[in-house]
Amino acid sequence: MRSTRMATSAAMLGALALPTLSATPASAATAPTAAPAMSCHNLPPLPYTVHTKAVTTRSKASSKSTALGVLYKSHTFSVSKKSGNWLSITNKTTGVKGWVSGTHFYRDVCLCLD
Repeated sequence: MRSTRMATSAAMLGALALPTLSATPASAATAPTAAPAMSCHNLPPLPYTVHTKAVTTRSKASSKSTALGVLYKSHTFSVSKKSGNWLSITNKTTGVKGWVSGTHFYRDVCLCLD
C-alpha cells in the first residue's frame, strides 16, 4: 500500500514538473523555412580530439620510430590520413608533421536516422 502511494505521488510530482505547452492555431502557424538537404552520406568527417595530456609524434607509424615532438591536448592539429591505428597529423601549433597512435584520440559520433 505504501509503495503504491509513493509511486502515485512520484507520478503526480513528475506531471507537475512538466511545462505546459499551448497549441498554436493552424492559421497562425508560419511555414518552416527549407533547410539545406543533409543526409548521412554527405556529412563532413567529425574532428579528432586528444583524450590524454600529451602524445608523442613519431616519424613513422610505429612506436619504435624516431620521436619528432609532442602533441599536447591544448594544441590544434589536422589529420591527413590513417594507417591501421595510427594517424598522420600536422601539429598546427608547432608545425611538426608525423604519426601519432590512434589509441590516444577519439572522434565525436553522429547518429543519422534517415
